[in-house]
Amino acid sequence: MVEAERLIRDLMRPDAYPDKPGDLELIQTHISWVFITDRFVYKVKKPVNFGFLDFSTLEKREFYCRREIELNSRLAPDIYIGVCPIIEHDGTLRISDSMASCEKESVVEYCVKMKRIPDGVLMRSMFNSGTMGSKDIRGIAQTIAEFHRTAKGSAEIDRFGTMEAVKFNTDENFAQTREFVGRSVSKYQYDLIKNWTDEFYKKREKIFDKRIRTNKIRDCHGDLHMEHVCLTDPVSIIDCIEFNDRFRYSDTASDIAFLIMDLEYNQGGDLAAELYRGYLEHSNEKNIELFDLLLNFYKVYRSYVRGKVISFQLNDPNIPPEKQARADRDAGKYFQLACEYINGT
Repeated sequence: MVEAERLIRDLMRPDAYPDKPGDLELIQTHISWVFITDRFVYKVKKPVNFGFLDFSTLEKREFYCRREIELNSRLAPDIYIGVCPIIEHDGTLRISDSMASCEKESVVEYCVKMKRIPDGVLMRSMFNSGTMGSKDIRGIAQTIAEFHRTAKGSAEIDRFGTMEAVKFNTDENFAQTREFVGRSVSKYQYDLIKNWTDEFYKKREKIFDKRIRTNKIRDCHGDLHMEHVCLTDPVSIIDCIEFNDRFRYSDTASDIAFLIMDLEYNQGGDLAAELYRGYLEHSNEKNIELFDLLLNFYKVYRSYVRGKVISFQLNDPNIPPEKQARADRDAGKYFQLACEYINGT
């Protein structure tokens, strides 16, 4: 396993890349190092194991790099290029064009290669600049609704829509955020969200079975927020969950809830309402009352997951203190939003 400090140092050199970029930028998440060049993006998976995600060995990281390419071809076939090996050459690390150009034993790491998407077509950028309109939102809604209608469904996937399966996910969230109580999430918030969630299962158990019977459990995207939506022609959606099937195998309401929640988190309530209406127009939802109940439940769930994921950065020694402080604030806002959804019901 290559040391993180060395990987970052070597891959921040332009001559480490096949395309010899003029500019290089590094963005870190809790699970990836993302190296951005003039034309391409190279994503390296961190050697971490969170239980729900295991990138702890080189073999696993290669597998999930290839899985990422395969799954994202559904909604972004023109953006994902392939898996590239990272090799050691003359004492430094560099990215090779392909496995065919190097010996297997020389490979020390793998990365996903993607086309760089122009900032001007990113949903997040358009939202922040105020250039996103109703037509854009309705195009996104139609793309997601059509994807949900045609996404893979099966008896195996249906198992992840049961109340027991969903509860496993929420129980895991609460277990994994307990250490952040008093930091990014207050004890009041933690107890309120956990108790409300448990009570929902007691009162609404039959809802989950109804969704299974009406074929609403699909192989979805799993991480559907603004940073992953591109207003290309046609609309592209990147970075689906590749590392754990149970986070993709879900109710379609859970998938769309994430993007609606993300808009509302960013004070985009009008656009969130437009997305909701557009999605219902193009989806095959029949029982809107039931859908609305689940949508609120999953908005609570999604905002809590977002708070959890950002909180993980508080334990990452490679993230600078000022960025950890921002992560603490951002995570807290997501936990607060979950409470607002609860108090509004």
